[in-house]
Parts: sequence; structure tokens; C-alpha cells
Amino acid sequence: TPVCAGSGPWPNPPRGGEGRMKISRSLLALPALVAAFVVAMPELHAQTPTAARAAQRLIEATAPAQRRELLLPFTEAVRSDWHYTPRRRDGLAWKAMSTAQREATTALLRTALNERGLDKVRAVMALEITLRQLEAFGLSRDPENYALAIYGEPGVGGWGWRIEGHHLSLHFSLEGNSYVSTLPQFFGANPAVVPRDVGGGAPREGFRLLGSAADLARQWLASLTPPQRARAIFDTRPFGDIVSRNATRARPLDAVGLPFAEMDAAQQAQVLKLIGAFADHLQPELTQARLARVRAAPLDSIQVGWAGSDQPRQPHYFRIQGANFLIEFDNSGGNHIHSVWRDFEGDFGRDVLRDHYRGAEGTAHRHGSR
Repeated sequence: TPVCAGSGPWPNPPRGGEGRMKISRSLLALPALVAAFVVAMPELHAQTPTAARAAQRLIEATAPAQRRELLLPFTEAVRSDWHYTPRRRDGLAWKAMSTAQREATTALLRTALNERGLDKVRAVMALEITLRQLEAFGLSRDPENYALAIYGEPGVGGWGWRIEGHHLSLHFSLEGNSYVSTLPQFFGANPAVVPRDVGGGAPREGFRLLGSAADLARQWLASLTPPQRARAIFDTRPFGDIVSRNATRARPLDAVGLPFAEMDAAQQAQVLKLIGAFADHLQPELTQARLARVRAAPLDSIQVGWAGSDQPRQPHYFRIQGANFLIEFDNSGGNHIHSVWRDFEGDFGRDVLRDHYRGAEGTAHRHGSR
């Protein structure tokens, strides 16, 4: 039976702290290139092309000299080189894009992301403006250091694309014109709660990019009985970061926390709602596919574990791990979040595109680091 948001025991994903009107208004003063990216999005909503066509339009809008930046080989070695720290990324950066390229990029993003997802991408970029003002070394923060990369030939066999920058790494794999994977996925937020208005297009005081997931997790923890809490809280301190980091291939972590089977019905529903919150940025059919994959394994294989404080804005960490997936949420500093969703077999479409990878292994080579 297909499972989707709002169907049966799988509640609708929360909207929470990522309200669209709030963040959209706060981004009107973004630097020119990012602002153009934001403004262009609504204009293309009614005429979203297929993923392959959108990618091809971006290629056509890109001069030959730039295409070597945009187009990368569809090999596992190249695609699995990812990170969420500030650094130079492979791909075509926002700062290097023309208006036509930004419009084509927007159309490609729309093939996978809904409005909440587009707002999350905008907000991650805009938080760099916040950090410019809050940090002593803030001038190094760059809201335009986010890059789009296309792997392989759009529409032909296995191919994919990625958008990546500081605190953002979203990967999409396709077979022809059909999405087969939307993982790995990384969203970060620093600050997790914006402490004050700084202007310049940054989110307003009190904005919480990942607030919905944090609130749902804390509500689940508060619902536990003392024996359940003793099982769920497996460490008194978090780990300084997500445990899986930027691993090329995710592996199951220690089986810790409270098993799904030991929760009551309301607690189980809350866990499913929390899982849904980590996929609510996708187009509906992609959200459905993601959640259906979770249900492909017995739900009783899921465990939810907590480490650190149970008080808001204090260092904490939680993980949701099932037979085929891992979600981590780390706030080790109390106001700086890293979150990730990994699939043990399906990251980068490995399970679906395995035959393609085998064929490519003979010519696989790592894209030169720069």
C-alpha cells in the first residue's frame, strides 16, 4: 500500500518555523545575484519543465568555457565527494551565473523541491549574511558560494544533479527523466535561532530554519514515561557533530535509544510525523517515495535515541535509525544545527543505478580538486 503524507497513520509534514511569508519578506534585500534567484522562482512556477529539460536548458545557457565547471562525470567517486563546511565547491557557483543561468537553475530546483524546500535553500544562503554580522571573522561568509553541478547527460540513462554550499548539500539521482533517489540530504542552520535583526536581507530575529524538526523531537521526548526516557537518552552529552559526518557511504550506527515497538500509538505517530518533517521540502511524489522507502522495512526496526540536554537551546542530539535509513540532528553548541538523512543502500541512487555504476567503473576518475 503506498504511503504518503496525510495518508493513514502518516500525518501531514509540519510547516512550523519555516513559514514561507516570513522568510520570503526577509530576503528582499539579498545581494544582487541571490536576490535575482529568489525573485525568479515564482515566475517559473506555472511552467516547470521536466528535470532533464530543465538541466538541458541550464547547459544551453552556459558558455562552453563554463561548462567544464557545471558538467561532471556520473561516477560514484565524483558524486560522493560532498561536504557541508565552507569551501570551494565543484559546480557552477551562483556568483558566476548570468540571469538566464539563474532562471534555468531555478527551474531545475523546482522539479524536485516544493515551496518549503525553495524557502529552506534561500534561508540557508541568507543565514550567511547573518553570520557576516555576528562573527568576528564574518567577512568570509558568502551567500553566493553555493554551486549547482550536473552529473552525466540529462535524460540519458543514469544522471544526477546537486546543489551544495555551507550547511546545504542536496543530491538527486535520475534514470532518464525519473527521480530514483533524493539522498543524501544535509541541512544546517547557524544560528539555529537568529538572536537579533542584522538587516541586509538576513532572516529576522527569532527565525528558526529547522525549528519544526526540533520542536517535534522535543515533544516526543516529553511524552515518554520515566522508563522510556531512561532507554531513549543514551548519553549525557552530544558528539560535537553528526556522527556519520560526510561519509562516502553511510553505515548503521550503534543501535541505541527507544525501539519503535516500545512506544505507544501516539508516540509512534509522533516519530512518523518527525520523519516526515525531514522530507517536507520535496515535491509531493518525491516525499511519498521517500516515506514509502522507510516503510519498505518493518517500522519496528526503527529506534530513536537522544543525547545531551532536554532543555531548549542547550546542547543536544538525536538520531532516528531504521533498517535502511539514518536521520541525525545535532545541536552540540546549543544554537548551531547540523542535520542529515542517509540511506544505507540508496544514497546517490546506488541500489537503482548499480548497473550503470558497474559500466562506468572502467572509466571512473575523480574530478580534479581545485
